[in-house]
Amino acid sequence: MRIFVLSGQSNMAGRGGVHHRRWDGVVPPECVPDPRILRLSAKLEWEEAREPLHADIDAAKTCGVGPGMAFALGVLPRLDPPGPGAEVGLGLVPCAVGGTAIREWARGEHLYEQMVRRARAAAECGEIEAVLWYQGESDAESDADAAAYRGNVERLIANVREDLGMPQLPFIQVALASGNKRNIEKVRSAQLSVNLPNVVTVDAIGLALNEDNLHLTTEAQVKLGEMLAEAYIKNFVTAAC
Repeated sequence: MRIFVLSGQSNMAGRGGVHHRRWDGVVPPECVPDPRILRLSAKLEWEEAREPLHADIDAAKTCGVGPGMAFALGVLPRLDPPGPGAEVGLGLVPCAVGGTAIREWARGEHLYEQMVRRARAAAECGEIEAVLWYQGESDAESDADAAAYRGNVERLIANVREDLGMPQLPFIQVALASGNKRNIEKVRSAQLSVNLPNVVTVDAIGLALNEDNLHLTTEAQVKLGEMLAEAYIKNFVTAAC
C-alpha cells in the first residue's frame, strides 16, 4: 500500500459542507469511496476510506469534506502497480485536528506523538509516500506565532523525518487561504519561503471559503485535493521516473 499522512488543522480535517456545526452530507463525485483506498481509523484499523475522513480523529468538531479523498482519487490512476496483475492500494492516515497551533505539533506534544504513532502503525502495511500538511490559521492570530512559523514548520518536518527514519520523506504543505488579516501574509510568507529538500508548497489562496470566511467550501476542497495530487505526481512520481 502507498501511504499518505494527512495532518494539520481544520481545513485538512475538512469543513466542506459544514454549516452551523452540521455537515450537509453531500459527497461530490471526486470524493466517492473506492475499495482500493483505505483509511487508518482512530483504533488503528484499516477500513474503506469515505468522507468525512477525520470524523473519529477531529472528533470534538463537526467534520465534512476535506482534500484527502480528492487527492487519493487523483493520484490512484497515475501510479504504476507493483507487478503484473496487481492493483495499487492507497492508505490514508488522518491526523489533523481543528483549531490547533503549530506549537501543539512540537515533538513531545500529544498531537505530534499521535501522528508519529499512527504513521508507524500504517507503515507496517506499506511505504509512507508523503505527508500532506495544511495548518497555520491558528498561528496567524498572534504576532509572535506568525514570526516564529517558518522555524517551527521546518523543525516539525525535520523531527518527523528523523522519528520515522525517513530523511527524504516528501512533505507537501498548503499555503493559507484564510486567517487573521493582521498576520496571514506573515504566515503565508513563512510557508512560501521554506526551502528544504522534498518540500513542496501548494498555494490555496483564492479558493472559495464558507460563510465563516475561514474554511474551504466543498468545491474548494475538491480543487485543493486535485492540486495536491498534481504536486505529488509532478514532484515525486514523474521526477522518480
